[in-house]
Amino acid sequence: MLRIAALCVILACAETLHGIARIKLLIPRIGKERAVKLSAVTGTLLALLICLALVPGIGLRSPAAHLALGLFLAAFMASFDIAIGRWLMRKSWAKIWPDFDPRTGNYLVFGLLGLSLIPLGVWFLRAP
Repeated sequence: MLRIAALCVILACAETLHGIARIKLLIPRIGKERAVKLSAVTGTLLALLICLALVPGIGLRSPAAHLALGLFLAAFMASFDIAIGRWLMRKSWAKIWPDFDPRTGNYLVFGLLGLSLIPLGVWFLRAP
């Protein structure tokens, strides 16, 4: 459980820094729409690299356990994003929900879907 908690904290920190970099570095150079699309890809790759490094150490033994971990990570990250939006950035619910709606130009839901499958992908890559 401690390793899973550490993985959650590391993913949250990495994605927070990734979001700050998008806002400060990418948006001024390439615009918000392109930056959001690019960061959906780079954020998923960042999560993949972190999971490749840390998921094997958790000791899960089956594809189902890896899928469950992925679903847990996606739920954790969605909750983390909502918590940051509500309590740190003081956004209303009406401004938070569009972040999860690809029709508004946001791709967070696709990143969460990718995150839910990444540990299973790690299992397939590392399976004997």
